[in-house]
Amino acid sequence: MRQFTLEFWKEEDWYVGRLLEVPGVFSQGETIEELKKNIQDAYRMVMSSEDVSFIPLTASRIPLELAN
Repeated sequence: MRQFTLEFWKEEDWYVGRLLEVPGVFSQGETIEELKKNIQDAYRMVMSSEDVSFIPLTASRIPLELAN
């Protein structure tokens, strides 16, 4: 299980949010709990449609800080 940051705000009667670490994963819900569920669904859809088969299982990962 991986941990992500959910950034969210209120637009009229909806909570709208995105995952900061995964560009393109946005969703909405009438409650925070519904938003969390919908974000998980959006994440699964994006990850299942993205071809990452070219990345070796032994790839290294390091934290990287970038300026705006």
